[in-house]
Amino acid sequence: MKNKLIAVVVNIILCAVIAVTCVVGFVGGGTVEVSGEDARPYYSAGENASGVSLMFNVYENTANVYKILDILDECGAKATFFLGGCWADDNVDCTREIVGRGHEVGSHGYFHKDHSKMNFRQNVDEISTSVKLLNAITGLEIKLFAPPSGAFCDATVSACSSLGLKTILWSRDTIDWRDSDTELITERAASGISAGEFVLMHPKDVTVAALEGIIARIKSQGLALVTLSQNIG
Repeated sequence: MKNKLIAVVVNIILCAVIAVTCVVGFVGGGTVEVSGEDARPYYSAGENASGVSLMFNVYENTANVYKILDILDECGAKATFFLGGCWADDNVDCTREIVGRGHEVGSHGYFHKDHSKMNFRQNVDEISTSVKLLNAITGLEIKLFAPPSGAFCDATVSACSSLGLKTILWSRDTIDWRDSDTELITERAASGISAGEFVLMHPKDVTVAALEGIIARIKSQGLALVTLSQNIG
């Protein structure tokens, strides 16, 4: 009986140590709140950009992600996928497929939270959890973060900078999560587009239907489809 009690106590202590280690690791204990020119969101890549970047924010519709990958391959285009951590955790193979096909992966948080309502520490916790997971799945260093719904505050940008991440917004929103008209989505994405722009999309049915036309329209204006990191330089 005494030996069993000792074993239980030891197991409890070990579990506590593991839990504390995980928390410290995910929080990223060395982060310090920063400000300045480096701590700013990117809405585009600027005048010296090499092309246009399609960005897909993903928390759902895995089958459509595979369809998007096929279309990008067929059209010779590259893109950046901002993945929700909880989605990536459930779709490890798809996450690795994105990277394997030459596209970029960024963080979209772990859960779809409102980062504008979080303080610095809360932002660090939520973002770093997703980044560490994506690092582990892809074997790559994640460098970009796109806040869900575009909701952020100074603490969000500062948290990203402290974690070595760039905060990414967009210059064009297709609003494909709301509207199901392919012509409308195509117009929003490609009409009068210029180098350096970021085009926001999601893995919706209408996006899959419109994507080939969007890429063709952009290419017809002499613009390449490149990842965000390639565009920012």
